[in-house]
Amino acid sequence: MASAVIRLLRGSLRNIPSVVSNDARNLSTVHHLQLLRTRVPLIRDTRNSTFFVSKSADELWKGVTTVSNAGRKRGRAKGLAKKRDLNKGQIIGVGKIPIQFPGLNTPVFRGRELVQQQKLPVDPEREEKLVKLRQSYQTGRKRIKSSPLERGWTSAHLGGKKIGPPDPIGEDTFDGFETWALESKVVNCMTGNLGRKSTMSLFVITGNGNGLAGFGLGKAPTQKAAIKSAKNKAGQKLMYIPRYKEHTVLHDFFAQFGTTKLFVKKMHEGYGLVCHRAIKACCQAIGIKDMHAKVEGSTNLQHIIKAFFIGLLQQKSYQQLADEKQLHLVEFRSENGNYPKVIASPSQVRTSDQVSSHEILDFTQYVLGGKVILQKKKYPPFFTRLPLWKRKLLKLERLRHYDETRIKLMAEYGALHSFLTDKYPEAKLLPKPKRSESNQAEE
Repeated sequence: MASAVIRLLRGSLRNIPSVVSNDARNLSTVHHLQLLRTRVPLIRDTRNSTFFVSKSADELWKGVTTVSNAGRKRGRAKGLAKKRDLNKGQIIGVGKIPIQFPGLNTPVFRGRELVQQQKLPVDPEREEKLVKLRQSYQTGRKRIKSSPLERGWTSAHLGGKKIGPPDPIGEDTFDGFETWALESKVVNCMTGNLGRKSTMSLFVITGNGNGLAGFGLGKAPTQKAAIKSAKNKAGQKLMYIPRYKEHTVLHDFFAQFGTTKLFVKKMHEGYGLVCHRAIKACCQAIGIKDMHAKVEGSTNLQHIIKAFFIGLLQQKSYQQLADEKQLHLVEFRSENGNYPKVIASPSQVRTSDQVSSHEILDFTQYVLGGKVILQKKKYPPFFTRLPLWKRKLLKLERLRHYDETRIKLMAEYGALHSFLTDKYPEAKLLPKPKRSESNQAEE
């Protein structure tokens, strides 16, 4: 029986009945055939390949989105379906249960720390975002229209857009942080074996809007990887920036990086941010609300940001400046009638004999490093030299300072009269005559 089984395995299926009848006469043929029957059928009733598998994606889309030339002439090309990206909104490692995979959707090393595989918090708005994306493609729109505050500087590039907080490092999360993309560009490098090699370069700043901020530069072959690298580097280089009353810089300062010169001026509350758009994004990340900045020289964006941070880090408080000069720091305000007010005093004060004649005592000039900002003279307009302008000034002479005088009288007396009203009651301002009902009816 053993020899018969071996011959059955080596022979073809045609010889099975003859072998069984000659060598295994005492056993039934059906029994041997059942032992040798395979559990996997040799011939399948269904096909492995279908129309959707054998054709490529471009060929399938071509059958749906095109029409023949004859049909196009007859007007059948109207209302054809458009090609859609069926993978829109799908990100590796992000799903119903997002997981961090080192080497797949996150770098293996973050700084000197080895990144571990871990489960990330679930995004409750993920399903809503996917539904919006799919609905936008079903309605035929190219992309979802974002609000003007989220479009960035040009809406076509990444500059000025928010890209989210940095990734958490272990148990430390960046709650309350936001990242702004300041510069996005493609850097090309010619290599000997690969030819022209393109790399995405992204310069970002991140901050919590409460004095804590940092900037970073990330480079990667793709834009998505460059964004992740840049904002994580910025999160690892955070710096604390002191502010005056949580709304502006401590004082005016001058800073320079390379050939870029920056003049920053401290402004009152409610003034706003009048500066370069990249500096404005930095102020939003830091929490500065009122400031004026002027850029001179090179407008290299990275140099502007570095010069701005150099000036912010070199700021000194009023007490530090008073101790450094060993003099009292006195403030004069026009709203207080330029009454002197001491805002900082050192522990040891120098006498007038100890202060040299060439020493800088002006506060603004001292904090600017001995420099003086050039204020260009404003020339009067051309019409002030014409004779008609002199006639107009003569006509407006009696109404000069009319609004200011009216406000002062209302504030001092509660009405539009002066100290001579009691002596000359006829000099009182007459009330405006009321319009009669007959005049109103006629009109």
